[in-house]
Amino acid sequence: MVMKVTNVLMAGVGGQGIILASGVLAKTAAAAGLDVKKSDVHGMAQRGGSVLSHVRFGDRVHSPLIPDGETDILMAAELLEGLRWLPQVRSRGRVVLSTQRILPPTVTRGEQAYPEDILEKIKRRDPRAIHLDCLEIAQAAGDVRTATVVLLGALSTLLPFAQRKWIELLEREVPKKAAPVNLVAFRRGREWAKG
Repeated sequence: MVMKVTNVLMAGVGGQGIILASGVLAKTAAAAGLDVKKSDVHGMAQRGGSVLSHVRFGDRVHSPLIPDGETDILMAAELLEGLRWLPQVRSRGRVVLSTQRILPPTVTRGEQAYPEDILEKIKRRDPRAIHLDCLEIAQAAGDVRTATVVLLGALSTLLPFAQRKWIELLEREVPKKAAPVNLVAFRRGREWAKG
């Protein structure tokens, strides 16, 4: 089977688990026998800044960076980050995002307002956008810290990898005692996305 390169851009804020999620995706694609390239950008992440991961996989991938406007799927763990990276999504690309809002310093200082119409703008670009309250789902799963794993579960429904592979790789990547709650969160994200 010849597979074109699939480009997944994962965006969030420091501490949300974007690097963990992109690592699970990259390892799941590699376990399926695909060539995988990954690049993380997390400048001021420890101070609540943006975190961005490029994950590319297919038969042959030459660069870890997704070319401008060539993102097939944008996964955003925060609404404003979803809007910020929306221009990178190709025509007919997909968006999976958490409805969580994390106010940037410019908003908390009163210098700017947090946009109110983010979801509407995203839905204009991708009418089939998957948007979910990952914090609420994660809390119901047993640990609010698994919110990005909920989002990863939703993302997994758009990719051709078996659920058992995702679960196997997720179990390897999270601390052993945190594995059960992360697996519940992942499954709930998948279930929510499938409707």
